[in-house]
Amino acid sequence: MHVAIVSYHSVGAYDTGTVNEDKILSSILSGLGISHEVTVWSDRDLDWSRFSHLLIKSPWDYFDYYVDFLLWIAKIRALGIPVLNDLDTIQWNSSKEYLLEIASKGFPVVSGLILEKGSQPDLARIQEQVKGDTIVVKPLVSGGAKNTLRIPVSDWENQSARVAELLQAEDFLAQPYIPEVAEVGEYSVLFFNGQFSHAVLKTPAKADFRVQHYFGGTIQEIQPSAAMLDSCQRLMDTFGKDTLYGRGDGVEIEGVFHLMELELIEPYLFLALSEKAIPNYREALRKRLLE
Repeated sequence: MHVAIVSYHSVGAYDTGTVNEDKILSSILSGLGISHEVTVWSDRDLDWSRFSHLLIKSPWDYFDYYVDFLLWIAKIRALGIPVLNDLDTIQWNSSKEYLLEIASKGFPVVSGLILEKGSQPDLARIQEQVKGDTIVVKPLVSGGAKNTLRIPVSDWENQSARVAELLQAEDFLAQPYIPEVAEVGEYSVLFFNGQFSHAVLKTPAKADFRVQHYFGGTIQEIQPSAAMLDSCQRLMDTFGKDTLYGRGDGVEIEGVFHLMELELIEPYLFLALSEKAIPNYREALRKRLLE
């Protein structure tokens, strides 16, 4: 057995201020006696056939090179190497279009309306699907709050040209602005092998709405309510079957958990924040790779 921990070539854009979870995963595998190495998904010279398994951990720039990433998925699929999480799940989860699918199944989701590449943004059409006085616009394939705009409806006329400019390059998603994110924060509920492990609350910096740590957000471990945990468990049971890891991100609106992201591709796992995280991950890896 020789395992690839699949990461990315970091230029500091998406991992500033984080604990290096590639190293933590490496130490876990070492403790289990599993041969491994950290790899870069976009390394064109790497012979992937050398590996018995691929662990998708931190390909955090996949959305910057999405066409190449899809070609890489096809290449790995053709090799037939076992991948965790599996490649069908990775590809499905790589575009936020999956949120509309989850919403169509009746789950409470902050989904929105797809704005197609090359189209002109139409406020009236957007407001048919996106209620409220503020709209959030983000790329359909994205991460790290890249090119994410918060636009008051009252200021749409001044900002629509910027949205139209962005739409020349790619598809976008228009969503309602959720004030609970700024007021309370965004919850992340983490699972290993489909079982709850730990949870955190990510709170944005004052006067911001982006919860990512590199925008000044803070993170603390929490114990999710029974209702929140039940909602996330049902999401994982339905859409994250047979996953090694999964993270449900969302907010509580009038006591109901609403999904904002179901992270099944490359979530930060907050392994250094919870005492339960590393033991739970280790046990999940042991069952997957050694039983």
